[in-house]
Amino acid sequence: MQGYKGNTIYRHFGDSMVRLLSAFALAVLSAIPVGLLSGYSSKIKAVFEPIVNFFRPLPPLAYYALLIMWLGIGNSSKIMLLYLAAFPPIYISCVSGVKGIREDYINGAYTLGASRIQTFFHVILPTSLPSIFTGLRTSLGFAYTTLVAAEMVAAVSGIGWMVLDASKFLRSDIIFVGIIIMGVTGILLDRILKIIEINFIPWEGKE
Repeated sequence: MQGYKGNTIYRHFGDSMVRLLSAFALAVLSAIPVGLLSGYSSKIKAVFEPIVNFFRPLPPLAYYALLIMWLGIGNSSKIMLLYLAAFPPIYISCVSGVKGIREDYINGAYTLGASRIQTFFHVILPTSLPSIFTGLRTSLGFAYTTLVAAEMVAAVSGIGWMVLDASKFLRSDIIFVGIIIMGVTGILLDRILKIIEINFIPWEGKE
């Protein structure tokens, strides 16, 4: 397959997925523990929530130039941009999940002799899972839409870059192919998260 501008469709798709999934994985590994701890401890929340609330409403391109100056034009700046887009939805969902837990669940665990750590892992974490997965699906969607912005600057590969570059030359065939790939991939990624959610929390929605 000839592809576009010297790279095959598979190469463009692979480069975009590496950027997206790397950023999403970093967001999951950091935002879930920070979010759960922030919901559990007001002191930790006081440290992280102002930071999250500061950069959450900022448009990605507003600080992308700074990331390029600090991290260069390679994948590092693009992954960091996607990471900053993916972090807030997961963090907010985790905090909301902890805050939504009924107080008698926690008090019941303490009454039965559970420590704070045991209560966290056996009561707070399982009860927060529905909110966590909602945040994961929202986060992945935000990161995917930001991927196009990440590939607008100093990129020579990626589905987002391919669509934007093809638009300059009115290559509607390439544009349609890129849009279809992004749409189908978005649906598949969301479906995968939904399947994982069903397996992790099979009790959700059941009486």
